[in-house]
Amino acid sequence: MIKKELIVAKDPRAPISESFRALRTNLQFMNSSDDDNQIILVTSTFPGEGKTWVSSNIAVAYAQAGKKTCIVDVDLRKGRVYTVFNASPTPGVSNYLTGVNVNKENMNIAHFMQETELPNLYVIPAGNIPPNPSELLISPKMKKMLNELKNTVDVIILDGTPCELVTDATIVSRIVDQTLIVAAHNSTKMEELKRTEKAIENAGGKVTGVILNKVPVSSRKYGEKYYYGNKRK
Repeated sequence: MIKKELIVAKDPRAPISESFRALRTNLQFMNSSDDDNQIILVTSTFPGEGKTWVSSNIAVAYAQAGKKTCIVDVDLRKGRVYTVFNASPTPGVSNYLTGVNVNKENMNIAHFMQETELPNLYVIPAGNIPPNPSELLISPKMKKMLNELKNTVDVIILDGTPCELVTDATIVSRIVDQTLIVAAHNSTKMEELKRTEKAIENAGGKVTGVILNKVPVSSRKYGEKYYYGNKRK
């Protein structure tokens, strides 16, 4: 059963669902890569700002547009994407990168992609928690994995770690087309947000915009406690 977190699938007529579709359109126009394939990283400053909720719904929006989409959990420490899509927690990214607990003869990326209940949408979970997440994400095998995926799907959504806690997402930002930062209304501080932007840009990543989450709105008008805002620098 589709979880209520996936509002774009659960309630496609809701205003928030339309906001995600508008975001999808904006990201398509802003794609700077030479081909139609996109790799989009979603990160935040701290936990609890709604990063996984946002990345999951962006993935649904792309899938609904007929794009073969894969959401990949690159939070190798506390990844929870598999719970949102009712997927198995393994094998995942860490298993692909290390070769641990997998059949070495089946290392094709297709063997790590799990189908979801939604057409065109696949998920690759984080996998088993490794002792060295940062080292794995900066390894040549990470680039190899993304290149394999680009030959398999149209859009790749990466759900990363919060930037203020660890450097994992900053590392990954260098090898993606676009990076989105999720900020929480009345929670994320401007100086924290600026630090996160600077860290990504210093690493060679491109910050496409900021998504403002958890903005209180009239329950009478929207019936939800979430809203979306996109800020272009």
